[in-house]
Amino acid sequence: MGEGLGMNGTRIWALLLAAGLALAGCSGGNEAAPMQLEIARATKGLVGQMVQGRKSASGQAELSRAQLEAIGMPISEVSAERRDLKAYLFLAEAHRDETPGLIEVWMTGDQLATVTTRDGLLIATRGLGGDLLSSAVPQAPEGGPQSGALEQRIHYGDNRERGLALSCEVADLGPASIEILGNQHATRHLRQSCEGAGGQVINEYWRDPRDGTIWQSRQWAGPYVGYLGLRRVTK
Repeated sequence: MGEGLGMNGTRIWALLLAAGLALAGCSGGNEAAPMQLEIARATKGLVGQMVQGRKSASGQAELSRAQLEAIGMPISEVSAERRDLKAYLFLAEAHRDETPGLIEVWMTGDQLATVTTRDGLLIATRGLGGDLLSSAVPQAPEGGPQSGALEQRIHYGDNRERGLALSCEVADLGPASIEILGNQHATRHLRQSCEGAGGQVINEYWRDPRDGTIWQSRQWAGPYVGYLGLRRVTK
């Protein structure tokens, strides 16, 4: 289904790492409220100190749960497998749609890239290059993935789009305890196997059976971006 993020995707992910912990505006509008701007300034200063601290073996900045929770906002960790890159995104907008499902828009501090989910299922990206413009994900009434038809629209640049149609089956692989930055979560491991003319896609989800929260997932974001790993760090 194609390889590589491309130059635009590489540039954007570099910016994610440089500005990944700057505060995104919470209002979802074009102008941040004065209080949000003040919080953003304070957060940038705090984060600058954090990023200069501990780093992983790959040279990327690593942050502790205490440092992330101190920011006081919902945070998700997003990683792009093909480039071995990771960024922390803030919840910029949350609302319910007609399904009804909870739409959440996760944004980088520089507002150059977003990842959008419905009840934890990836439905769109922006700013990554070759973006997933939309995704009609087969979803159970209570949330979470189910078997059915997966329809995706991919942006390839130069105003070109392409539709992908996949047929999916979901298997429940049973209970699984996962750890996210020191916190343990009791989940059920779900695997969504999809096939179509473009090949095979396998999405995986670790879902809390009590409230439906998808704490961790590995989801296909189209043939250009590839797989994204998502982990809910704070709620």
